[in-house]
Amino acid sequence: MTDRIRNASCRCGQVRIACTGEPIRVSVCHCRECKARSGSAFAAQVRFPAEQVRTEGEPKMWQYTGESGNTADFFFCAICGSGVWYRARPYHDAYAIPLGNFEPGHGFVPDYSAYEDRKEPWVSIAGEGIEHYD
Repeated sequence: MTDRIRNASCRCGQVRIACTGEPIRVSVCHCRECKARSGSAFAAQVRFPAEQVRTEGEPKMWQYTGESGNTADFFFCAICGSGVWYRARPYHDAYAIPLGNFEPGHGFVPDYSAYEDRKEPWVSIAGEGIEHYD
């Protein structure tokens, strides 16, 4: 594992995240919940093991229970409203951080695209080594 540190934050900088090493996964999701969360046609997030993540600031939390019955804790900045990470069961030991929150030069490239059967018809997720799932 590398000691590289990648930094992310909310828009105003009140909530900050430092991630050490390499992520578990860099994914794109086309489900309705991720579309709503991101405000876009899909969401891109980077998952890091909890022990590789350090947070600073005062986030607020909102908990959501999906159709599966699993819950997710969504953390956001109370000042600017930016979503800064979420932790979903059964993977509660990982932080999923929106890719766009990371500082430029992060080097993340998606390796997984989920719920492609719900993908907008004009979206194409292309690249070497990307796993595609309906």
